Amino acid sequence: MKRNMHFQEEAARCLLCVDAPCNKVCRNGDPARAIRAIRFGNEAMAGRWVAECTEQDLEAAEEACIHYDRPIRIRELMAPFRHTKSEGGTAATEELPSLEIEFCGIRCENPFFLASSAICTNYEMVARAFEMGWAGVFYKTICLQDIREVSPRFDAVYDNGGHGNFFAFRNMEQLSENPVEVDFDILRRLKKDYPTKVVVASIMGQNEEDWIKLAQMAEEAGCDAVELNYSCPQMRQTGMGSDVGQDPELVTFFTAYVKRSVKIPVIPKMTPNIAHISEPAMGAYFAGADAISAINTIKSVTLGEGSEVNGCQTGSGLSGRAVKPIALRHILAMVKNPIMKNVQYSGIGGIETWRDALEFIQLGCRNVQVCTAVMQYGYRIIDDMVLGLQNYMAKRGIDSVDALVGELLPKFYLPSDLDRDTIVYPRIDRDKCIGCGRCYVSCQDGGHQAIVFEEKDGLRQPSIVGTKCVGCHLCRLVCPTGAIGATKRISKRG
Repeated sequence: MKRNMHFQEEAARCLLCVDAPCNKVCRNGDPARAIRAIRFGNEAMAGRWVAECTEQDLEAAEEACIHYDRPIRIRELMAPFRHTKSEGGTAATEELPSLEIEFCGIRCENPFFLASSAICTNYEMVARAFEMGWAGVFYKTICLQDIREVSPRFDAVYDNGGHGNFFAFRNMEQLSENPVEVDFDILRRLKKDYPTKVVVASIMGQNEEDWIKLAQMAEEAGCDAVELNYSCPQMRQTGMGSDVGQDPELVTFFTAYVKRSVKIPVIPKMTPNIAHISEPAMGAYFAGADAISAINTIKSVTLGEGSEVNGCQTGSGLSGRAVKPIALRHILAMVKNPIMKNVQYSGIGGIETWRDALEFIQLGCRNVQVCTAVMQYGYRIIDDMVLGLQNYMAKRGIDSVDALVGELLPKFYLPSDLDRDTIVYPRIDRDKCIGCGRCYVSCQDGGHQAIVFEEKDGLRQPSIVGTKCVGCHLCRLVCPTGAIGATKRISKRG
């Protein structure tokens, strides 16, 4: 099934309720799960959860919806998916490929990990995530300093000023508040109780002795690897977090100290708050790092209702889907560095769906870490991440995640090497166009005045003036109905 913007918009309105009322009245299906599949990029498989639903089931489900504005149009939303368990050639569950992949010599059942953060601060949380299908955890960063958090510590930037669905998330949280011995006991228990899961201790020191002590404690606790947090943007002590990550010399020295003190893989975590991320990354590489994690949050300022702490403001770290393009840019910079050979990467930043994860993998990451999306939607998103990536691989006939790692890198060139002798003109689909004029306004005020807007046969219609159009495609990006597509690439005139 092709992606349909109407379905996506309606699914995005769903509140993703716990114990969804719509499910409780639906006898023959799981409409809430089907909607979640659409919301997180698995619309082709939504049918398996409503295939046996009757019209009465869906009508009752819609009536039971508790949306604060108006009920989700469940009957209309599910209409294309009923009576089909999988659309578009999706393989049966038992035929889907394995997502197993090796990272730093460690077998991972899939590439999806919890990122070091508030989503993994105790045994119960991580155990629950493991039970749901997450392959591993980068446990919340452990340090030897006394950590005292502020309140409130989170803020967000919302879509259209609404609540609940934010596209950027700012946090002032630091590191684990647990005593060091407690955290390492938790990691020891996790590895004992879940031996097939990957347990990584994230640590942060302030000097050589701190880094060595914490790394050795991680190894003694049975951790599979240790992540060196050189990137936290809100540490109140100097010489910690991003203060280290911005100094290639410190990154080199501390990484070397840890590498000499433990036998488990060592994974430095890079900060994006730097002009050239490859500089500290090369320091980690020359010190013998086994892999690199990137990125941590981006220093930012928000001025929302939750941004003050007792009347005071500060800058802090930004995450969420808004930062994904920046994270991908940093990954690309490191992967394309010709000096850094055979380095493995763990990608972080704005990952919410399996498609987001795929982009990091296709740029060279062997696993991805997720945080903000879990804080919004819960551990349950792992279902659609796993199923979506498996289905994608099945459709392409790929039986190993390894085949996807770095496959897009050959397509990346310097701006100076891009084709500048051809053009792709936009094309308007009259059946989808509703005559709103968004394309006209944007082209007039932000483009090349290449669209005229007029009435024909009583209908408002935009038309593209070929002699003025430069093929920038701003019109396609602002069109709210997806009515503007593209023509074939041709040579520029003259």
